[in-house]
Amino acid sequence: MATVGRFIEGEITSSNKFLSPAKVTVETAFYRNNVIMVTSRRESYKLAKNSPGTIILDWKVYKPHLLDLNEDTHVLLFNDGAVVGRYAKGRRILGTPGVDSSYYLSILREAVYNTRYRKMYHATSFTGLHEDFMVRNHLLIPEGHENLLYNWLLNFQHETPEYSEMYKRSKKYNEPDVYIFSDPDWKHPDFPMGLVIFDPAHNVAAILGMRYFGEFKKATLTLGWGTASRNGYVACHGGLKKFEFDGKSFVAAFFGLSGSGKSTLTHAKHEGKYKITVLHDDAFIINLQDRSSIALEPQYFDKTADYTTASEDNEYLLTIQNCGVTVTKDGKLVPVMEDIRNGNGRAIKSRFWSPNRVDKVDEPINAIFWIMKDPALPPVIKIEDPSLASAMGATLATKRTSAEAGVDTSKLVIEPYANPFRTWVLNDDFVRFKKLFEDGVACYVINTGHFMNKKVPKEVTLAIIESIVEGRAVFKDFAGPVKYMDIEGFEVRFSDEYKKALLDSFGMRLEYLEENAKSEGINYISEDAVCVMKNIYEEIKNFRGDE
Repeated sequence: MATVGRFIEGEITSSNKFLSPAKVTVETAFYRNNVIMVTSRRESYKLAKNSPGTIILDWKVYKPHLLDLNEDTHVLLFNDGAVVGRYAKGRRILGTPGVDSSYYLSILREAVYNTRYRKMYHATSFTGLHEDFMVRNHLLIPEGHENLLYNWLLNFQHETPEYSEMYKRSKKYNEPDVYIFSDPDWKHPDFPMGLVIFDPAHNVAAILGMRYFGEFKKATLTLGWGTASRNGYVACHGGLKKFEFDGKSFVAAFFGLSGSGKSTLTHAKHEGKYKITVLHDDAFIINLQDRSSIALEPQYFDKTADYTTASEDNEYLLTIQNCGVTVTKDGKLVPVMEDIRNGNGRAIKSRFWSPNRVDKVDEPINAIFWIMKDPALPPVIKIEDPSLASAMGATLATKRTSAEAGVDTSKLVIEPYANPFRTWVLNDDFVRFKKLFEDGVACYVINTGHFMNKKVPKEVTLAIIESIVEGRAVFKDFAGPVKYMDIEGFEVRFSDEYKKALLDSFGMRLEYLEENAKSEGINYISEDAVCVMKNIYEEIKNFRGDE
Protein backbone atom coordinates (compact mmCIF):
# COMPACT_ATOMS: atom_id res chain seq x y z
CA MET A 1 0.00 0.00 0.00
CA ALA A 2 1.23 3.53 -0.79
CA THR A 3 0.20 5.00 2.56
CA VAL A 4 -0.11 3.37 5.96
CA GLY A 5 -3.64 2.71 7.20
CA ARG A 6 -3.20 -0.19 9.62
CA PHE A 7 -0.68 -1.38 12.20
CA ILE A 8 0.18 -4.55 14.05
CA GLU A 9 -0.62 -4.33 17.76
CA GLY A 10 3.01 -4.01 18.79
CA GLU A 11 3.33 -0.82 16.71
CA ILE A 12 0.48 0.95 18.47
CA THR A 13 2.49 2.85 21.05
CA SER A 14 3.18 6.45 21.97
CA SER A 15 6.44 6.26 20.03
CA ASN A 16 4.63 5.59 16.74
CA LYS A 17 5.25 8.70 14.63
CA PHE A 18 1.94 8.22 12.80
CA LEU A 19 -0.05 8.77 16.00
CA SER A 20 -0.88 12.16 17.48
CA PRO A 21 -3.74 13.54 19.60
CA ALA A 22 -5.51 14.90 16.50
CA LYS A 23 -4.96 11.71 14.49
CA VAL A 24 -6.27 9.48 17.28
CA THR A 25 -9.26 11.75 17.95
CA VAL A 26 -10.32 11.90 14.31
CA GLU A 27 -9.69 8.29 13.30
CA THR A 28 -11.49 6.97 16.37
CA ALA A 29 -14.67 8.75 15.25
CA PHE A 30 -14.79 6.60 12.10
CA TYR A 31 -15.38 3.40 14.13
CA ARG A 32 -18.42 4.50 16.15
CA ASN A 33 -21.69 2.59 15.83
CA ASN A 34 -23.43 5.59 14.21
CA VAL A 35 -21.17 5.40 11.13
CA ILE A 36 -22.26 3.88 7.80
CA MET A 37 -19.80 3.04 5.05
CA VAL A 38 -20.60 4.41 1.57
CA THR A 39 -18.65 2.37 -0.95
CA SER A 40 -19.60 3.69 -4.39
CA ARG A 41 -20.54 6.75 -6.42
CA ARG A 42 -23.82 5.04 -7.32
CA GLU A 43 -24.76 4.75 -3.65
CA SER A 44 -23.73 8.33 -2.88
CA TYR A 45 -25.75 9.58 -5.89
CA LYS A 46 -28.91 7.98 -4.49
CA LEU A 47 -28.24 9.56 -1.11
CA ALA A 48 -27.63 13.00 -2.64
CA LYS A 49 -30.67 12.77 -4.95
CA ASN A 50 -32.92 12.12 -1.97
CA SER A 51 -31.30 14.63 0.37
CA PRO A 52 -33.61 17.55 1.31
CA GLY A 53 -32.99 20.62 -0.84
CA THR A 54 -31.45 18.79 -3.80
CA ILE A 55 -32.72 19.73 -7.27
CA ILE A 56 -32.69 16.99 -9.92
CA LEU A 57 -32.18 18.74 -13.24
CA ASP A 58 -33.49 17.43 -16.56
CA TRP A 59 -29.92 17.16 -17.82
CA LYS A 60 -28.40 13.68 -17.82
CA VAL A 61 -24.77 12.86 -17.05
CA TYR A 62 -22.60 12.17 -20.11
CA LYS A 63 -21.30 8.57 -20.32
CA PRO A 64 -22.23 7.75 -16.71
CA HIS A 65 -21.13 4.09 -17.01
CA LEU A 66 -17.53 5.26 -17.48
CA LEU A 67 -17.82 7.19 -14.19
CA ASP A 68 -19.28 4.24 -12.26
CA LEU A 69 -22.75 5.79 -12.30
CA ASN A 70 -26.04 4.33 -13.49
CA GLU A 71 -27.40 5.14 -16.96
CA ASP A 72 -30.26 7.27 -15.62
CA THR A 73 -28.00 9.58 -13.58
CA HIS A 74 -29.04 13.24 -13.71
CA VAL A 75 -27.08 16.39 -12.95
CA LEU A 76 -27.81 17.42 -9.36
CA LEU A 77 -27.89 21.02 -8.12
CA PHE A 78 -27.53 22.07 -4.50
CA ASN A 79 -27.16 25.57 -3.06
CA ASP A 80 -25.42 26.86 0.04
CA GLY A 81 -26.47 29.92 2.02
CA ALA A 82 -24.59 33.15 2.66
CA VAL A 83 -21.10 31.73 2.16
CA VAL A 84 -20.29 30.67 -1.40
CA GLY A 85 -16.48 30.63 -1.28
CA ARG A 86 -13.49 29.44 0.71
CA TYR A 87 -12.62 31.10 4.01
CA ALA A 88 -8.83 31.04 4.29
CA LYS A 89 -8.83 32.88 7.62
CA GLY A 90 -10.52 29.88 9.22
CA ARG A 91 -7.53 27.55 8.68
CA ARG A 92 -5.41 26.56 11.70
CA ILE A 93 -2.27 24.41 11.40
CA LEU A 94 -1.33 22.57 14.57
CA GLY A 95 2.34 22.77 15.49
CA THR A 96 2.93 26.22 13.99
CA PRO A 97 3.84 29.36 15.96
CA GLY A 98 0.84 31.17 17.40
CA VAL A 99 -1.49 28.18 17.22
CA ASP A 100 -2.51 26.85 20.66
CA SER A 101 -2.76 23.14 19.91
CA SER A 102 -4.36 22.22 23.23
CA TYR A 103 -7.16 24.76 22.63
CA TYR A 104 -7.95 23.48 19.14
CA LEU A 105 -7.68 19.85 20.20
CA SER A 106 -10.36 20.47 22.84
CA ILE A 107 -12.58 22.05 20.18
CA LEU A 108 -11.97 19.00 17.98
CA ARG A 109 -12.87 16.51 20.72
CA GLU A 110 -16.08 18.39 21.48
CA ALA A 111 -17.01 18.58 17.79
CA VAL A 112 -16.59 14.82 17.42
CA TYR A 113 -18.61 14.14 20.58
CA ASN A 114 -21.48 16.32 19.41
CA THR A 115 -22.03 14.15 16.33
CA ARG A 116 -22.71 10.98 18.35
CA TYR A 117 -26.51 11.22 17.94
CA ARG A 118 -26.31 11.69 14.17
CA LYS A 119 -25.89 9.21 11.36
CA MET A 120 -22.42 9.64 9.84
CA TYR A 121 -21.15 8.52 6.44
CA HIS A 122 -17.64 7.17 5.87
CA ALA A 123 -16.25 7.21 2.32
CA THR A 124 -12.80 6.63 0.86
CA SER A 125 -10.98 7.96 -2.21
CA PHE A 126 -7.49 8.46 -3.63
CA THR A 127 -5.43 11.58 -4.24
CA GLY A 128 -3.06 10.85 -7.12
CA LEU A 129 -4.00 8.99 -10.28
CA HIS A 130 -0.83 7.02 -11.03
CA GLU A 131 0.86 4.20 -9.16
CA ASP A 132 3.92 6.41 -8.68
CA PHE A 133 1.90 8.52 -6.22
CA MET A 134 -1.38 7.56 -4.53
CA VAL A 135 -2.71 8.55 -1.10
CA ARG A 136 -5.82 6.96 0.42
CA ASN A 137 -8.35 9.43 1.86
CA HIS A 138 -11.09 8.85 4.43
CA LEU A 139 -13.98 11.31 4.91
CA LEU A 140 -16.54 11.33 7.74
CA ILE A 141 -19.60 13.55 7.24
CA PRO A 142 -23.05 13.76 8.92
CA GLU A 143 -26.40 12.83 7.42
CA GLY A 144 -27.98 15.82 5.70
CA HIS A 145 -24.86 16.65 3.72
CA GLU A 146 -25.09 13.92 1.11
CA ASN A 147 -24.37 16.35 -1.72
CA LEU A 148 -20.97 17.14 -0.20
CA LEU A 149 -20.31 13.41 0.10
CA TYR A 150 -21.30 12.80 -3.54
CA ASN A 151 -19.22 15.76 -4.78
CA TRP A 152 -16.19 14.51 -2.85
CA LEU A 153 -16.50 11.03 -4.38
CA LEU A 154 -16.84 12.60 -7.83
CA ASN A 155 -14.00 15.08 -7.49
CA PHE A 156 -11.50 12.54 -6.17
CA GLN A 157 -10.94 9.02 -7.46
CA HIS A 158 -13.28 6.70 -5.57
CA GLU A 159 -12.22 3.12 -4.91
CA THR A 160 -12.97 0.83 -7.83
CA PRO A 161 -11.50 -2.65 -8.40
CA GLU A 162 -9.12 -1.13 -10.96
CA TYR A 163 -7.86 1.64 -8.69
CA SER A 164 -7.73 -0.60 -5.63
CA GLU A 165 -5.39 -2.90 -7.55
CA MET A 166 -3.35 0.08 -8.71
CA TYR A 167 -3.10 1.25 -5.11
CA LYS A 168 -1.87 -2.17 -3.97
CA ARG A 169 1.03 -2.06 -6.41
CA SER A 170 1.68 1.67 -6.05
CA LYS A 171 4.92 3.11 -4.74
CA LYS A 172 5.13 2.88 -0.95
CA TYR A 173 5.58 6.00 1.14
CA ASN A 174 6.20 6.12 4.85
CA GLU A 175 3.10 8.29 5.29
CA PRO A 176 -0.28 7.76 6.97
CA ASP A 177 -3.67 7.63 5.24
CA VAL A 178 -5.58 10.93 5.15
CA TYR A 179 -8.45 11.20 7.68
CA ILE A 180 -10.92 14.10 7.51
CA PHE A 181 -13.70 14.65 10.04
CA SER A 182 -16.41 17.15 9.12
CA ASP A 183 -19.51 18.73 10.56
CA PRO A 184 -20.93 21.51 8.35
CA ASP A 185 -23.57 22.29 11.01
CA TRP A 186 -20.99 22.99 13.73
CA LYS A 187 -21.27 26.40 15.40
CA HIS A 188 -18.95 28.30 17.67
CA PRO A 189 -19.21 31.96 18.77
CA ASP A 190 -15.51 32.55 18.12
CA PHE A 191 -15.66 31.12 14.59
CA PRO A 192 -18.87 32.32 12.92
CA MET A 193 -17.47 31.55 9.44
CA GLY A 194 -16.22 28.11 10.44
CA LEU A 195 -12.89 26.50 11.24
CA VAL A 196 -10.54 23.99 9.58
CA ILE A 197 -7.97 22.32 11.82
CA PHE A 198 -4.95 20.66 10.19
CA ASP A 199 -2.41 18.27 11.63
CA PRO A 200 -0.44 17.98 8.37
CA ALA A 201 2.39 15.82 9.71
CA HIS A 202 -0.20 13.11 10.46
CA ASN A 203 -2.48 13.75 7.45
CA VAL A 204 -5.45 14.77 9.57
CA ALA A 205 -8.02 17.56 9.19
CA ALA A 206 -11.34 18.63 10.65
CA ILE A 207 -13.72 20.85 8.64
CA LEU A 208 -16.14 22.52 11.03
CA GLY A 209 -19.04 24.85 10.25
CA MET A 210 -18.32 25.05 6.51
CA ARG A 211 -20.71 23.93 3.76
CA TYR A 212 -18.92 25.13 0.62
CA PHE A 213 -17.56 22.13 -1.28
CA GLY A 214 -14.33 23.97 -2.13
CA GLU A 215 -13.33 23.65 1.53
CA PHE A 216 -13.58 19.85 1.28
CA LYS A 217 -11.72 19.72 -2.01
CA LYS A 218 -8.85 21.95 -0.87
CA ALA A 219 -8.55 20.38 2.60
CA THR A 220 -8.11 16.98 0.97
CA LEU A 221 -5.63 18.39 -1.55
CA THR A 222 -3.76 20.24 1.21
CA LEU A 223 -2.86 16.93 2.83
CA GLY A 224 -2.12 15.24 -0.50
CA TRP A 225 0.13 18.10 -1.57
CA GLY A 226 1.89 18.00 1.79
CA THR A 227 2.53 14.29 1.43
CA ALA A 228 3.99 14.85 -2.04
CA SER A 229 6.10 17.77 -0.83
CA ARG A 230 7.70 15.57 1.83
CA ASN A 231 8.57 12.90 -0.72
CA GLY A 232 10.48 14.46 -3.59
CA TYR A 233 7.72 16.26 -5.47
CA VAL A 234 6.83 19.89 -6.12
CA ALA A 235 3.24 20.52 -5.02
CA CYS A 236 1.41 22.54 -7.67
CA HIS A 237 -1.80 24.55 -7.52
CA GLY A 238 -2.04 25.13 -11.24
CA GLY A 239 -2.68 23.62 -14.64
CA LEU A 240 -0.40 21.64 -16.93
CA LYS A 241 -0.70 20.82 -20.63
CA LYS A 242 1.45 19.39 -23.42
CA PHE A 243 1.66 20.93 -26.90
CA GLU A 244 2.63 18.64 -29.81
CA PHE A 245 3.49 20.00 -33.27
CA ASP A 246 5.96 19.30 -36.10
CA GLY A 247 7.30 16.24 -34.30
CA LYS A 248 8.11 18.30 -31.20
CA SER A 249 6.48 18.65 -27.78
CA PHE A 250 6.38 21.42 -25.18
CA VAL A 251 5.11 20.94 -21.62
CA ALA A 252 3.89 24.08 -19.84
CA ALA A 253 2.48 24.71 -16.36
CA PHE A 254 0.32 27.69 -15.38
CA PHE A 255 0.18 28.87 -11.78
CA GLY A 256 -2.47 31.30 -10.61
CA LEU A 257 -5.27 31.76 -8.10
CA SER A 258 -8.91 31.16 -8.94
CA GLY A 259 -10.03 33.67 -11.56
CA SER A 260 -6.51 34.38 -12.83
CA GLY A 261 -7.02 32.48 -16.08
CA LYS A 262 -5.10 29.28 -15.28
CA SER A 263 -8.01 27.01 -16.25
CA THR A 264 -8.71 29.04 -19.40
CA LEU A 265 -5.08 28.82 -20.49
CA THR A 266 -4.79 25.15 -19.56
CA HIS A 267 -7.85 24.15 -21.61
CA ALA A 268 -7.34 26.55 -24.53
CA LYS A 269 -7.43 24.61 -27.82
CA HIS A 270 -5.41 27.22 -29.80
CA GLU A 271 -7.67 26.86 -32.85
CA GLY A 272 -6.37 23.37 -33.51
CA LYS A 273 -2.77 24.44 -34.19
CA TYR A 274 -1.40 21.76 -31.88
CA LYS A 275 -2.34 18.44 -30.38
CA ILE A 276 -3.15 19.41 -26.81
CA THR A 277 -2.91 16.96 -23.92
CA VAL A 278 -4.24 18.15 -20.54
CA LEU A 279 -3.00 16.78 -17.22
CA HIS A 280 -5.20 18.94 -14.94
CA ASP A 281 -6.14 22.57 -14.40
CA ASP A 282 -5.91 22.80 -10.61
CA ALA A 283 -3.87 20.14 -8.85
CA PHE A 284 -0.78 18.17 -9.85
CA ILE A 285 2.74 17.36 -8.67
CA ILE A 286 6.12 17.43 -10.42
CA ASN A 287 8.79 14.80 -9.76
CA LEU A 288 12.05 16.62 -9.00
CA GLN A 289 14.16 13.75 -10.39
CA ASP A 290 12.75 13.38 -13.91
CA ARG A 291 10.39 16.43 -14.08
CA SER A 292 7.41 14.21 -14.96
CA SER A 293 3.98 15.26 -13.66
CA ILE A 294 1.02 13.45 -12.06
CA ALA A 295 -2.60 14.63 -11.76
CA LEU A 296 -4.19 14.42 -8.33
CA GLU A 297 -7.90 14.49 -9.29
CA PRO A 298 -9.96 12.97 -12.12
CA GLN A 299 -12.57 15.72 -12.57
CA TYR A 300 -12.67 19.54 -12.62
CA PHE A 301 -14.26 21.99 -10.17
CA ASP A 302 -15.03 24.89 -12.51
CA LYS A 303 -16.62 28.32 -12.23
CA THR A 304 -19.98 28.73 -13.99
CA ALA A 305 -19.70 32.51 -14.42
CA ASP A 306 -18.59 32.30 -18.06
CA TYR A 307 -21.14 29.74 -19.20
CA THR A 308 -24.72 30.31 -20.28
CA THR A 309 -27.42 27.71 -19.79
CA ALA A 310 -27.16 26.83 -23.49
CA SER A 311 -23.35 26.36 -23.45
CA GLU A 312 -22.14 23.17 -25.14
CA ASP A 313 -19.68 22.56 -22.30
CA ASN A 314 -22.58 21.88 -19.95
CA GLU A 315 -22.81 18.41 -21.50
CA TYR A 316 -19.97 17.37 -19.17
CA LEU A 317 -21.45 18.63 -15.90
CA LEU A 318 -21.95 16.20 -13.03
CA THR A 319 -23.16 18.50 -10.25
CA ILE A 320 -23.77 22.24 -9.83
CA GLN A 321 -23.46 24.40 -6.72
CA ASN A 322 -24.73 27.89 -5.92
CA CYS A 323 -26.62 28.58 -9.13
CA GLY A 324 -30.28 29.32 -9.79
CA VAL A 325 -32.85 27.10 -11.51
CA THR A 326 -35.73 27.84 -13.85
CA VAL A 327 -38.12 26.02 -16.21
CA THR A 328 -37.83 26.28 -20.01
CA LYS A 329 -40.77 26.72 -22.37
CA ASP A 330 -40.77 23.00 -23.05
CA GLY A 331 -40.96 22.25 -19.32
CA LYS A 332 -37.35 21.29 -18.62
CA LEU A 333 -35.77 22.07 -15.26
CA VAL A 334 -32.43 23.77 -16.03
CA PRO A 335 -29.83 25.85 -14.18
CA VAL A 336 -29.43 29.62 -14.35
CA MET A 337 -25.71 30.18 -14.89
CA GLU A 338 -23.43 33.28 -15.18
CA ASP A 339 -23.43 33.99 -11.42
CA ILE A 340 -26.85 35.65 -11.49
CA ARG A 341 -27.80 34.16 -8.11
CA ASN A 342 -24.46 34.94 -6.45
CA GLY A 343 -20.76 35.11 -7.16
CA ASN A 344 -18.64 31.98 -7.57
CA GLY A 345 -21.21 29.55 -8.92
CA ARG A 346 -19.48 26.20 -9.37
CA ALA A 347 -19.83 22.87 -11.12
CA ILE A 348 -17.99 19.57 -11.17
CA LYS A 349 -17.16 18.63 -14.75
CA SER A 350 -16.15 15.17 -15.81
CA ARG A 351 -12.72 14.39 -17.20
CA PHE A 352 -14.35 13.95 -20.62
CA TRP A 353 -14.48 17.75 -20.92
CA SER A 354 -10.83 17.49 -22.02
CA PRO A 355 -10.69 15.42 -25.22
CA ASN A 356 -7.04 14.45 -24.62
CA ARG A 357 -6.87 13.98 -20.87
CA VAL A 358 -4.05 12.02 -19.21
CA ASP A 359 -3.15 11.26 -15.58
CA LYS A 360 0.63 11.43 -16.05
CA VAL A 361 2.91 13.35 -18.41
CA ASP A 362 6.23 11.53 -18.69
CA GLU A 363 7.97 14.25 -20.73
CA PRO A 364 9.91 16.74 -18.57
CA ILE A 365 8.25 20.09 -18.01
CA ASN A 366 9.70 22.85 -20.25
CA ALA A 367 8.26 26.07 -18.84
CA ILE A 368 6.47 27.54 -15.84
CA PHE A 369 4.19 30.54 -16.22
CA TRP A 370 3.45 32.59 -13.09
CA ILE A 371 0.06 34.25 -13.73
CA MET A 372 -0.27 37.64 -12.06
CA LYS A 373 -2.58 40.63 -12.11
CA ASP A 374 0.02 43.28 -11.39
CA PRO A 375 -0.46 46.54 -13.36
CA ALA A 376 3.28 47.29 -13.26
CA LEU A 377 4.17 44.18 -15.23
CA PRO A 378 4.11 43.99 -19.05
CA PRO A 379 1.96 41.24 -20.59
CA VAL A 380 4.96 38.88 -20.37
CA ILE A 381 8.45 38.89 -18.90
CA LYS A 382 11.08 36.17 -18.88
CA ILE A 383 13.23 35.49 -15.80
CA GLU A 384 16.64 34.02 -16.61
CA ASP A 385 18.04 33.61 -13.10
CA PRO A 386 16.78 30.48 -11.20
CA SER A 387 16.76 32.18 -7.79
CA LEU A 388 14.85 35.21 -9.07
CA ALA A 389 12.49 32.96 -11.05
CA SER A 390 11.60 31.10 -7.87
CA ALA A 391 11.44 34.32 -5.84
CA MET A 392 8.90 35.72 -8.32
CA GLY A 393 6.80 32.64 -7.72
CA ALA A 394 7.18 33.17 -3.97
CA THR A 395 5.85 36.71 -4.46
CA LEU A 396 3.13 35.92 -6.98
CA ALA A 397 0.96 39.05 -6.92
CA THR A 398 -2.69 38.98 -7.89
CA LYS A 399 -6.17 39.95 -6.83
CA ARG A 400 -8.63 37.80 -4.92
CA THR A 401 -11.92 36.68 -6.45
CA SER A 402 -15.36 35.68 -5.21
CA ALA A 403 -14.02 32.13 -4.83
CA GLU A 404 -12.77 33.28 -1.42
CA ALA A 405 -15.06 34.63 1.27
CA GLY A 406 -14.32 37.64 3.45
CA VAL A 407 -11.57 39.25 1.33
CA ASP A 408 -11.04 42.55 -0.50
CA THR A 409 -11.18 41.67 -4.22
CA SER A 410 -9.74 45.05 -5.32
CA LYS A 411 -6.45 44.81 -3.42
CA LEU A 412 -3.20 43.46 -4.90
CA VAL A 413 -1.96 40.67 -2.63
CA ILE A 414 0.89 38.17 -2.61
CA GLU A 415 0.12 34.45 -2.57
CA PRO A 416 3.31 32.36 -2.79
CA TYR A 417 3.24 29.98 -5.76
CA ALA A 418 -0.52 30.65 -6.01
CA ASN A 419 -1.01 28.10 -3.25
CA PRO A 420 -2.86 29.40 -0.18
CA PHE A 421 -3.15 25.77 1.01
CA ARG A 422 0.49 25.25 1.91
CA THR A 423 1.17 23.56 5.27
CA TRP A 424 4.95 23.27 4.83
CA VAL A 425 7.72 25.87 5.12
CA LEU A 426 7.72 28.38 2.24
CA ASN A 427 11.44 27.95 1.74
CA ASP A 428 10.86 24.30 0.79
CA ASP A 429 8.89 25.50 -2.24
CA PHE A 430 11.49 28.15 -3.00
CA VAL A 431 14.25 25.53 -3.09
CA ARG A 432 12.21 23.02 -5.12
CA PHE A 433 11.10 25.45 -7.80
CA LYS A 434 14.62 26.88 -7.96
CA LYS A 435 15.87 23.34 -8.63
CA LEU A 436 13.45 23.04 -11.57
CA PHE A 437 14.74 26.31 -13.04
CA GLU A 438 18.36 25.24 -12.49
CA ASP A 439 17.57 22.03 -14.38
CA GLY A 440 16.50 23.96 -17.47
CA VAL A 441 12.82 24.82 -16.94
CA ALA A 442 12.13 28.29 -18.39
CA CYS A 443 10.28 30.88 -16.30
CA TYR A 444 7.78 33.44 -17.57
CA VAL A 445 5.46 35.86 -15.78
CA ILE A 446 2.25 36.66 -17.66
CA ASN A 447 -0.01 39.50 -16.63
CA THR A 448 -3.67 38.64 -17.29
CA GLY A 449 -4.95 41.78 -15.60
CA HIS A 450 -4.21 45.39 -16.59
CA PHE A 451 -0.86 46.79 -17.73
CA MET A 452 -0.85 50.43 -16.60
CA ASN A 453 -4.66 50.78 -16.85
CA LYS A 454 -5.00 48.82 -20.12
CA LYS A 455 -6.59 45.36 -19.94
CA VAL A 456 -4.56 42.52 -21.42
CA PRO A 457 -7.04 40.50 -23.54
CA LYS A 458 -7.07 36.72 -23.48
CA GLU A 459 -6.17 36.71 -27.18
CA VAL A 460 -2.92 38.59 -26.48
CA THR A 461 -1.96 36.17 -23.73
CA LEU A 462 -2.64 33.15 -25.94
CA ALA A 463 -0.58 34.65 -28.78
CA ILE A 464 2.31 35.20 -26.35
CA ILE A 465 2.17 31.58 -25.17
CA GLU A 466 2.05 30.28 -28.74
CA SER A 467 5.13 32.32 -29.73
CA ILE A 468 7.02 30.88 -26.75
CA VAL A 469 5.91 27.32 -27.45
CA GLU A 470 6.95 27.61 -31.12
CA GLY A 471 10.28 29.26 -30.29
CA ARG A 472 9.40 32.51 -32.08
CA ALA A 473 9.39 34.76 -29.03
CA VAL A 474 11.94 37.58 -28.97
CA PHE A 475 12.79 39.18 -25.65
CA LYS A 476 14.58 42.45 -24.91
CA ASP A 477 16.56 43.57 -21.88
CA PHE A 478 14.40 44.89 -19.06
CA ALA A 479 16.44 44.80 -15.85
CA GLY A 480 19.20 42.38 -14.89
CA PRO A 481 18.07 38.81 -15.70
CA VAL A 482 14.56 40.04 -16.58
CA LYS A 483 13.55 40.34 -20.26
CA TYR A 484 10.36 41.59 -21.89
CA MET A 485 8.59 41.15 -25.22
CA ASP A 486 7.54 44.02 -27.48
CA ILE A 487 3.77 43.76 -27.94
CA GLU A 488 1.76 46.18 -30.04
CA GLY A 489 -0.53 48.27 -27.88
CA PHE A 490 1.40 47.40 -24.72
CA GLU A 491 4.68 49.17 -25.36
CA VAL A 492 7.00 49.51 -22.36
CA ARG A 493 8.03 53.14 -21.82
CA PHE A 494 10.38 53.73 -18.91
CA SER A 495 8.84 57.00 -17.80
CA ASP A 496 9.04 58.34 -14.26
CA GLU A 497 5.44 57.21 -13.72
CA TYR A 498 6.24 53.69 -14.87
CA LYS A 499 9.44 53.59 -12.83
CA LYS A 500 7.44 54.46 -9.71
CA ALA A 501 4.89 51.71 -10.47
CA LEU A 502 7.72 49.19 -10.86
CA LEU A 503 9.40 50.31 -7.64
CA ASP A 504 6.09 49.99 -5.78
CA SER A 505 5.54 46.50 -7.22
CA PHE A 506 9.01 45.10 -6.60
CA GLY A 507 9.30 47.01 -3.33
CA MET A 508 6.18 45.21 -2.12
CA ARG A 509 7.81 41.89 -3.07
CA LEU A 510 11.09 42.78 -1.37
CA GLU A 511 9.32 43.86 1.80
CA TYR A 512 7.33 40.61 1.83
CA LEU A 513 10.46 38.48 1.47
CA GLU A 514 12.41 40.46 4.06
CA GLU A 515 9.59 40.02 6.56
CA ASN A 516 9.35 36.28 5.88
CA ALA A 517 13.12 35.84 6.19
CA LYS A 518 12.68 36.82 9.85
CA SER A 519 9.88 34.29 10.37
CA GLU A 520 10.30 31.12 12.41
CA GLY A 521 7.10 29.55 11.08
CA ILE A 522 5.87 28.13 7.80
CA ASN A 523 6.42 31.47 6.03
CA TYR A 524 10.19 31.40 6.47
CA ILE A 525 12.23 31.98 3.30
CA SER A 526 16.01 32.17 2.92
CA GLU A 527 18.16 35.26 2.35
CA ASP A 528 18.85 33.96 -1.17
CA ALA A 529 15.34 35.04 -2.19
CA VAL A 530 15.74 38.40 -0.45
CA CYS A 531 19.10 39.05 -2.11
CA VAL A 532 17.96 38.45 -5.71
CA MET A 533 14.84 40.56 -5.20
CA LYS A 534 16.91 43.35 -3.67
CA ASN A 535 19.23 43.25 -6.69
CA ILE A 536 16.38 43.66 -9.17
CA TYR A 537 14.88 46.44 -7.05
CA GLU A 538 18.20 48.31 -7.17
CA GLU A 539 18.37 47.80 -10.95
CA ILE A 540 14.97 49.45 -11.30
CA LYS A 541 16.02 52.34 -9.04
CA ASN A 542 18.86 53.06 -11.45
CA PHE A 543 16.60 53.29 -14.51
CA ARG A 544 17.21 56.64 -16.19
CA GLY A 545 13.72 56.77 -17.68
CA ASP A 546 12.66 57.76 -21.20
CA GLU A 547 13.63 61.21 -22.37
